Amino acid sequence: MAKSAMIRARTEPGLKAEVDKIFHKLGLSCSEAINLFFAQVTLRKGIPFDVEIPNKTTMKVIKDMRAKRGLKKAKNVADLFKELGI
Repeated sequence: MAKSAMIRARTEPGLKAEVDKIFHKLGLSCSEAINLFFAQVTLRKGIPFDVEIPNKTTMKVIKDMRAKRGLKKAKNVADLFKELGI
């Protein structure tokens, strides 16, 4: 089927630039990524990921991670599991 329907959307320039870099690494164009998203919505009959507001604990962890606070480093998976006590 020919792809002829158009979608126009506005987003923040910084967000678009960041997403474009990720898509490039994945070998995808923005149009291909949108088509993948639409295909998943069709298959799942809904948004293909959870959409929820994070709780306070999750938000603290996200903020700490972005600020690089409390991160653990490991040389490999085995060392990571040992560091985490798993």
